[in-house]
Amino acid sequence: MKVPDLPTSPTFHADPAGTTTHAVILAYHQAWKQRDLDALMALYDPSIDYHDLLQNRRISHAQLRDYLAASMPVGAEELQTYTERLLIDGDTAVLQYQVTLKGSDGLVSLNAIEALSVRNGLIFKVNEYAVLVSNATQKPAARERADTVSRLGLSARQVGALANDLQQYFQQSKAYLNPALDLPQVAAATGYTRNQISFFLNQVRGQSFYSFLNQLRLAEVLERIQADAAPARIDELAQAAGFNSLSTFYRCFKQHTGLSPKLYLQQAHRSGPAATP
Repeated sequence: MKVPDLPTSPTFHADPAGTTTHAVILAYHQAWKQRDLDALMALYDPSIDYHDLLQNRRISHAQLRDYLAASMPVGAEELQTYTERLLIDGDTAVLQYQVTLKGSDGLVSLNAIEALSVRNGLIFKVNEYAVLVSNATQKPAARERADTVSRLGLSARQVGALANDLQQYFQQSKAYLNPALDLPQVAAATGYTRNQISFFLNQVRGQSFYSFLNQLRLAEVLERIQADAAPARIDELAQAAGFNSLSTFYRCFKQHTGLSPKLYLQQAHRSGPAATP
């Protein structure tokens, strides 16, 4: 995963009181960028005061390694974008970034601010603030949604990792093809709790677990229709994609495409030869 460099101003000149802070925070950024947990831990003072205000939780030095390991971004998808230049005032630095997740009606983002204080070349205090912001099509207030997300027991970065982990899990395993797949099975396979996955899907994506599965199954059906010049019967495609109810499949299909499967196939057949060079 490529993380953009901190957008410090080309004309930025740290004053003598902020030079050490600047060097430590750039090392901090590089450790996150390279996902180097040892380098990151080496930057923290053993008496670190780390406060995650999204969870209203203080993390001790003994807990910090596991907390950070769970926050490390995974996969190729970029989860974090810095939204402001690095701000330094003496021994304190402020980082502002955005973690963007895919919601059911568009994009959902967590805006986060980290205020880090440096002493003797080590980070001795961190205050991490985050708020969930929704797009115009989503109704709940940002504060209400942030309160709900805090119940996940995850930091802002960890919420982004959960989204990416779920996406990677379903892309690689295609577990949704199993019509008997349930939430406990997904939780066991991904390492998250059932409550974390359920809260994430309901409150961040705005979907139930089974509507999320049916969305993946429908995408599988449409992909098979496009890939096969002579697709199998539509009910056979639906069952092969994991739908165990044809009425559910037909409802999802119509909601997504605006057409019945029969009309969709007729249009696909008419447009198919024209699209062939």
